[in-house]
Amino acid sequence: MFPRSRLAIGVGAGLTIGFLALIAIVGTTIWLVERGNSLSEQAALQRTIRIASVELRDHLRTAESSQRGFLLTGNQIYLAPYDTSKTRAIQELDDLSRMISPDAPNRAMLPRLSEALAEKIAEMDNSIALKTAGRDADAMALLARNRGKTLMDEINVFLYGAILIADENSTLSSTEQQRNASLLRWISAGGAVVIILVVFAVVLTIYRNGQDLKQARDEVQAINLTLEERVKARTTDLAMARERAEVLLAEVNHRVANSLQLVAVLVGMQMRSVTDTAAKEALRETQSRINAISLIHKSLYTSGDVTNVALDDYLGAMLSNLETAMNKAGHTAILKCYLEPISLSTDASVSLGVAVQELVTNAFKYAYPEDNPGEVRVRLKRLEDGKAELTVEDDGVGIASNAAHAGTGLGSKIIRTMASALQTHVEYINRAPGTAARLVLTTATA
Repeated sequence: MFPRSRLAIGVGAGLTIGFLALIAIVGTTIWLVERGNSLSEQAALQRTIRIASVELRDHLRTAESSQRGFLLTGNQIYLAPYDTSKTRAIQELDDLSRMISPDAPNRAMLPRLSEALAEKIAEMDNSIALKTAGRDADAMALLARNRGKTLMDEINVFLYGAILIADENSTLSSTEQQRNASLLRWISAGGAVVIILVVFAVVLTIYRNGQDLKQARDEVQAINLTLEERVKARTTDLAMARERAEVLLAEVNHRVANSLQLVAVLVGMQMRSVTDTAAKEALRETQSRINAISLIHKSLYTSGDVTNVALDDYLGAMLSNLETAMNKAGHTAILKCYLEPISLSTDASVSLGVAVQELVTNAFKYAYPEDNPGEVRVRLKRLEDGKAELTVEDDGVGIASNAAHAGTGLGSKIIRTMASALQTHVEYINRAPGTAARLVLTTATA
């Protein structure tokens, strides 16, 4: 009874600890994603404030240059950009008034900025009117008072301060995002260590239970020399104990192999319970990433080789599941795979699987408009000198050189991180039409 109880208690405690570690990782990931979205919005607002400040300064300078050119030459052509620049400057001031938060340190200076801008524009309008009326001396006297320069200096001081504050806030947001990314890496690493320790503890418990069973068999053999009936009874007991141990061992292996899949199911349940589209999409992508990693563990348990993974089998199964999930999500692209039989180490296979999952997901989501589906092709082929090439290509809209991220940008960060773990990089090729993502990696066997 004692070995069986010890095995059950040890396995149960180990699985519970591993499950809690995985839940902690998923929960932290979701929180960090939400926080990252908030920081991205704040950074975007600060960039907009900075742009508005620079635009206001440039438009006001353009208007001032136009005024001075007209006053000095009397040529009406210098007034061509004056009205447009003046109007745009007023519009930029209105935008700044809406975007600067009530608790910002430069909010209290906005009324004075409005007064200075109005006075500056009035001074320029008055001088232009005097020049137009032929009162050149009065216009130049007004210009010689340097009141316009004083107002311009005051306006520049405020705008320079607004630019500095926006840059500082953007830097703070970027620093926090980097800190959150580092926190996520540490939590993931800690969770991985906990899971490894749990697996080790379970294996050790099973080994000790096997040693106990071996000792029991030895005792049966010793008793067999003197008491045949007792041997039969003990043999029966041992057979039952062995059967129970084998059943329990099979259950343990099943739970270890499916622990990550269980977390994926929990994420799916959470996804169905939220209504926000962005959160639902983030949870769906998290679930796909967990499924990609869980397939590695399933491949290890079924192949008998715990050091290398057959990429054609692993990627084929993972991409089949991913195509089904993307079609359920409303993306209608067709996925085709051309995979040569290549082996890769376990750790590298995890990184490659996550990178391929992100590249294919991006192709499904962004390559084709909803009313014009097409193909997404994944190719894996062997190169010379123990290298292999993996490409993900489409015939879609392509990627513009100055295009912004269509989503949160998390997928691109994950791709770069996984490529770095593989000691390579992803090359994006404009196929016209379409895009190809290519990476070259070192295989486990040449």
